[in-house]
Amino acid sequence: MGVDKNDSYGESSSDDVEAPLLLPSVRGGTAKGDRPAAAAARVRALLAHKYPAIVAGPTACAAVCALVDLGEGHVEARNMLGVLAWVFIWWVTGAVPLAVASMAPLFLFPVFGISSADVVAKAYMDDIISLVLGSFILALAIEHYNIHRRLALNITSLFCGDPVRPSLLLLGITGTTMFVSMWIHNTACTVMMMPVATGILQRLPRVGGGIDDDGGVGGQEVRRFSKALVLGVVYASAIGGMATLTGTGVNIILVGMWSSYFPEQKPITFSSWMSFGLPMALIVFLALWVTLCLMYCSKNTGKALSAYLDRSHLRRELSLLGPMAFAEKMVLAVFGGLIVLWMTRNLTDDIPGWGALFHNKVGDGTVTIMMATLLFIIPSGKREGEKLMDWNKCKKIQWSIILLLGAGFAIADGFKTSGLTDILSEGLRFLKGASTLVIVPVACVFSGIITEVTSDDSTTTLVLPLFAELAKSIEVHPALLMVSGAIGAQLSYLLPTGSPSNVVGFSTGYITIKDLVTTGLPLKIVALASLTVLLPTLGPAIFGMDSKS
Repeated sequence: MGVDKNDSYGESSSDDVEAPLLLPSVRGGTAKGDRPAAAAARVRALLAHKYPAIVAGPTACAAVCALVDLGEGHVEARNMLGVLAWVFIWWVTGAVPLAVASMAPLFLFPVFGISSADVVAKAYMDDIISLVLGSFILALAIEHYNIHRRLALNITSLFCGDPVRPSLLLLGITGTTMFVSMWIHNTACTVMMMPVATGILQRLPRVGGGIDDDGGVGGQEVRRFSKALVLGVVYASAIGGMATLTGTGVNIILVGMWSSYFPEQKPITFSSWMSFGLPMALIVFLALWVTLCLMYCSKNTGKALSAYLDRSHLRRELSLLGPMAFAEKMVLAVFGGLIVLWMTRNLTDDIPGWGALFHNKVGDGTVTIMMATLLFIIPSGKREGEKLMDWNKCKKIQWSIILLLGAGFAIADGFKTSGLTDILSEGLRFLKGASTLVIVPVACVFSGIITEVTSDDSTTTLVLPLFAELAKSIEVHPALLMVSGAIGAQLSYLLPTGSPSNVVGFSTGYITIKDLVTTGLPLKIVALASLTVLLPTLGPAIFGMDSKS
């Protein structure tokens, strides 16, 4: 979900640049021979400070405003397109930190007359943002008390087998990763789970950039299994995020834009999305496991691994964690209680959830913040006066992602109020009257191509407003286009820069670009086919697709 493609944590590296912009002057001038070197140094300094990329944003905006003519009465739409070019270039190039680029609409929208300062500011804080903020706090508590690691080691030791069964070990690692990613952001999940995978691989022989076994067949088997394990963690974290609203920022953006554009439609809640997302995720996960087993495991893999890996390694790591303390149990209790509250707030039309007790004015973000607050109240049981969480532990909250989500909601409002979506949707009017078997894959592929070159959240922010207005103009239910676009934005499986999870996996040195492409392409195809079948079949019950938009 939802961070800068060039930086796993969504922060630009420009803050760390120490290259001086102005070179110290030399008394008496600069010798002719030194002038080219000085000029080159100045150019390097400009590039190090990313000033060309910084200037490119406003330059693109000015070019759009000066050269693009959308017709009479569409000045605001033209300005919106220019602002979008500005923000998009800063997002993609990392000219400024992601959080700073995401705050740009706060001053650009009022300056260009797109919306007032109050309106754009309100987009940066609503129930959806509360959901993300509370989820981040809970994820930090889980990480702080090593609960995720305890869970991973328990499950993987169960699946390891004696002797080692590679397919079951892959199932244990990837299954655990998928489960964890359902409840916390998929990038955070990858960062948490990758050390578990590489911890297992450290027991395997590795020399330089690859596995070495005196040239024997066993070395090749171990090398291929190492690729499978790293790829499994990378893709399972993305697949798990698809299953729930909290797993990735894409789903959060979808829900926010859905309620903004179509308040009259059946709302997408945590439980209703899971009814659709979980079956979809399970199908893609099964495809992942089968693909890894077929491509990277053979009948000799288990024998090759047994020489280096057994259950005792995992159990030894688990024993080092010691018994579960009071603090860990309480964090799990709070987390489990939150999941129950999420799932039961709204049930069915005939059986109302607990939200009806509060006249349905309580949102998913409401209960998330409430349960996160308990972490600052319940004692940890370690030191007198210490609570489960304090604000110092929350310094790692990814504010850049929260601001990015706010920017997404602001841009969605800007698309709608400026009339830009009406103009852009004209280009996809050929879908009018088309079958759902055409509309769904076209929308998914359109979004899936863009997401390989920019962040999942940025892709969602760009395409969902377009699809929302397109659904109105071609008179189809908005879920056909918006859900397809959101799922497509999560299928960034092919390139190292496709998502922060891909970067984390690629940085281990176990996988190559070819591995990502050959493994990710079948997964994208399976996901596309699954969406084409599931959305028309489950959609009427979950999204109310039997009614027109």
